[in-house]
This record gives sequence, structure tokens and C-alpha cells, in this order.
Amino acid sequence: MTFANKFAAGAGAIGLSLFAALPAWAQEAAAPVADAAAPAAFTPTADMVNKGDVAWMLVASALVLMMSVPALALFYGGLVRTKNMLSVLMQVLTIVCVAALVWFSWGYSMAFTSTGTPFPSLFGGLDKAFLSGVDVNTFAATFSNGVYLPEYVFVIFQMTFACITPALIVGAFAERVKFTPLIIFTVLWLTLAYFPIAHMVWYWAGPDFLHAAPTDMGLLWGWGALDFAGGTVVHINAGIAGLVGCLVIGPRLGYSSEPMPPHNLVMTMIGASLLWIGWFGFNAGSGLEANAFGALAFINTLVATAAAGVTWAVIEQIVHKKPSLLGGVSGVVAGLVAITPAAGFAHPGTAIILGAVASLGCFFFVTTVKKKLKYDDSLDVFGIHAVGGIIGAIGTGFVANPAWGGQGWIDYTAPVAKVGEFDLTGQVMTQIWAVGTTVLWTGVVSAVLFLALKYTIGLRPSADVEQQGLDLSEHGERAYNY
Repeated sequence: MTFANKFAAGAGAIGLSLFAALPAWAQEAAAPVADAAAPAAFTPTADMVNKGDVAWMLVASALVLMMSVPALALFYGGLVRTKNMLSVLMQVLTIVCVAALVWFSWGYSMAFTSTGTPFPSLFGGLDKAFLSGVDVNTFAATFSNGVYLPEYVFVIFQMTFACITPALIVGAFAERVKFTPLIIFTVLWLTLAYFPIAHMVWYWAGPDFLHAAPTDMGLLWGWGALDFAGGTVVHINAGIAGLVGCLVIGPRLGYSSEPMPPHNLVMTMIGASLLWIGWFGFNAGSGLEANAFGALAFINTLVATAAAGVTWAVIEQIVHKKPSLLGGVSGVVAGLVAITPAAGFAHPGTAIILGAVASLGCFFFVTTVKKKLKYDDSLDVFGIHAVGGIIGAIGTGFVANPAWGGQGWIDYTAPVAKVGEFDLTGQVMTQIWAVGTTVLWTGVVSAVLFLALKYTIGLRPSADVEQQGLDLSEHGERAYNY
């Protein structure tokens, strides 16, 4: 049976199981609301908040924000031609601003609640829209029993992820997209793709609640998919959307027939370096606590990235006899992407292997597959983020294996969370299903949105405008005035 058939059969089975469960849900709804013998509901208190965790998570949030502005903006800006530099900076900056407001308005509620929605395993409702009910006296769960964060801290941290993910997409069709349709796409894509995927992968009741509510979780979390910091939610999600966008919009004028070198690799190097530093907040912060698992994610982020950068340079030395700076920073980003889902699960030794493998895979897609298939993924968003994310997400199933020094998985349905029995084959298959679900969901949503915008208000500027550059035509400014 092909993977597509397996996926369709699995999706059908899930639908049937949900339908079959309706009578049971009805019976539960009809049962008495309270049982005199039932234990009192668990209530987090301020005593369960550690100031060290709060301090670390606020610092981590600032680091992740730095990944968008200025890091990603500089990284992308240096890679485009001079006439489009300012447009890329403006696109990234505005997407971050818009995404933050959308997250406040309805994104947090859609991603991290399970009430007020007809499909609680797919996306949340609007009960916490505009942060309704969230204040300085509400709390968010961590991954430990009896350890909590102020809910505002969790809202802030996850907001920074929602800001950078759509900003990543623009690199796939840089230099040829109009500003207003891009911002409209961002709002719609966050709502229909990012928030549901984030909910499916990361939403759960928390370790003190899940044993009493074992079904209160997102779909992929319920499957047991492991994604420590966003291999599916951020990188595959953005990478696939970028590929769809570059295919719908089409290649740049002169693509493959005239040179389009990066205009400022020094700026790209600065952006890549800031990305690497910020990524420590991205990965180590995803443990939600200042503890040993944060340290594990930190060292894995360091060594996997180093291995990927070295691997790319070695490959270029062998193939081209000259290792390039552009290749070096590409390898670094590939390593950062790949270790993201595995950061809190892998041993540093297997993290190094994962980074090297991802670098090799991304190099092949960026230099060979793209050229053969002739799609214009301007800044290699698909080739690095989607491909690296897929390698990392599936690789997480291997490197999490306790027999290889990994951390396995935690059974949170127990009153006190405990280590679960690890099944290597089963975990890898679960990771593959999670990847497939993410690719299918964001691929369909992205295609519908891009096509709808293309055939209504239009996505692409005129040929004359594109030839002149987007800086002047879209924003009335130049990045450089000589």
C-alpha cells in the first residue's frame, strides 16, 4: 500500500473512530456533573511558579524575536539584489507586527485551547480571543508536575514563534510579490495553517491534568509525535507554503538566464550568526523550564549546527574545490532547522549525525533538485526549511531512542508523569505520519490562499515594476542612496 493510500485509510479510520465515539460522548454529557466521591479539581497556584523559569523564558522570548528582526531580515536581505533589499526588510518587519496582533486577537486561543470548537483535536475555539480570561493570576503548564509559568509568559514565548514562521515563507518568492496581498496571505495563512498545526502538535492539558482528561490534546500530540521546538509547526509548515507560493507566482524575470547573486553576503553572515544565537532561545526555551533539558537542547543546537556547517563546507570543497560563505551559512541554517524537533530528545553525539545528514540532504535539494525541476525557490526556503525539517522530524524518531542516548517519551497520562516504553519502529512511523499530515494540511491551505489571491487582487507586480525593483515601486524608498 502506498503512503498516500495509508494516509487516506488512516484519516478515514480516524473519522470513523470519532463518529463511533459520539454515543460515548453523549453518555458522558448526560452523566451527573459532579460526583461526591471524585477528588477536587487541580488548581495551579503562584507557589508553583519558579522565578528562574520565568526569567529564562522571558530572555528566550526576546532571543526568538531577535531571530525575526533583525536576524532573518538581514539574512534574507543580503541574499537578494540591491533593488529589492528594502522590500524584504519591510516584508519581514510588517509580518512580525501583524502576526503579533493576530496572535493576541485569536491565534493564542485557536492554538492553545480546546473549548468552544467543534473539532478540539484540530484547532481551538475563541474562548481566549483577545486574551480573555488571561491575567497575572492565570498559569500555563510546563512539562513537569506542579511547575507552572504565568500564562502571559507562555503567550509571549509562543507569540514569537507565530511571528517568525510566516516571515520565513517570503524567502521562497522574494523579489516578485506585492506587499498588500502578502500581508493578507499572512493573516489568512496563520489562521488556517499555523494555528491548527500548532494546536495539533503542541496542545495538551498539562501533566497535572492529562491523566484525568486523557483525550484533551491535539491530534498529533495524541498520536505521540515528537516535536520539541517546531520542526513540523514552523519549518515544514513554512517550507511547504513557500514552495507552493513560488510555484503559483512563477520564477523571477531572467531566472536561469541571467546571474542573480546575493548583493551583500556580509549582511547575510551577520543575519545567520544572529539566527544561531537566537535559536538557543527557540530550542532551549521550548522546554519551558530552566533545567537540564534546556541545557540538553542548548548543546544539541550548538553541535548539530556546527556539524551541518562543516559538512556543507566539506561537500563544496569536494565538489567545487572552494568552500563558499554562502554554503557555510546555508549549512548552519540547515543544521538549526534539523535539530529543532529533536533538540530536547537527542544525545549530542546523535545530534551531530542528524545535523550532518540534514546538511547533505539540503545541499542535494538546493543544488541539484531545484536545478533539475526548474522551480525558483529564491532563498531556498523549501530546500532548507522543508527538507531540513522533514529530515529532522523523521530523524527525531531515531535519536530519541534511549538505547542511543535519547530521552524517549514521557507518559503524561499517569498521575505523576513517567518514562514510556520506546518503540523505535512505531515512533519513526508516527513521525512520518506527522510529517505527512503537516505537508498535506499546509500544502492545501497554502495553494487555496495563493490561487485565490492570484486570481482576485493579484500577487505579482508588473514586469516593469519587477525589473525596476520592489523597493521604489512598493515603498518609495531605496535601501541604498549613493
